[in-house]
Amino acid sequence: MKQEQWQSFLGLANRARKVISGEELVINEVRKQKAKVVLLSSDASANTIKKVSDKCSFYNVPLKHVPDRYTLGQAIGKDARVVVAIMDEGFAKKLMTMLD
Repeated sequence: MKQEQWQSFLGLANRARKVISGEELVINEVRKQKAKVVLLSSDASANTIKKVSDKCSFYNVPLKHVPDRYTLGQAIGKDARVVVAIMDEGFAKKLMTMLD
């Protein structure tokens, strides 16, 4: 049940246009410090995990792990997605409490 909640909430954030997906776009938003939280799938490649983790830790952006790329993509109504960023503070705080 809890897993379905965060997926629905992420879909709501996506419909509000507060979600960015794709590795390069997310990295750019983290650099600009506009990303409030980053969601990374657990089945991402080692290189992607290291790159995103390092950027998030350097710029003090919270990083949360989700089960797999298909779950993440399905939550925002797209194909498989490895990494997404939430751009809104309110959505980010609520989503972090759901994923803890």
